[in-house]
Amino acid sequence: MASRILSHGARALSRTAAPTARAFNTSAARLNAVAAGVAPPLPARRPVGALRGGLFGFFLGSSLAAGGVYYYAIQEYKASNELLTEDIYALQDTVERLSKYLTTLEEKMEAMERKR
Repeated sequence: MASRILSHGARALSRTAAPTARAFNTSAARLNAVAAGVAPPLPARRPVGALRGGLFGFFLGSSLAAGGVYYYAIQEYKASNELLTEDIYALQDTVERLSKYLTTLEEKMEAMERKR
């Protein structure tokens, strides 16, 4: 029973509603001009230009590449700096051990000379 009422109401609504000829993407002035057979002129586009667009692309690409190179160089600098610091500490430790060994060797030589 409810379906009969709804279908009857939908039929009545569809008979009374006038079909719309206007689409959502056009204006009334343009629709009237097309119906009259006169096509309105398209709005003039300002060209970007090869020189302006090319320079902008070049500078954008160069900036991105320079940023990437800078980031890479900083990372390499940090890595090499850490390795160099470790090598300096290792060299310092080796020199201290060698110095201790030489002092003990000199003390032994002096002790041997005293015994003579």
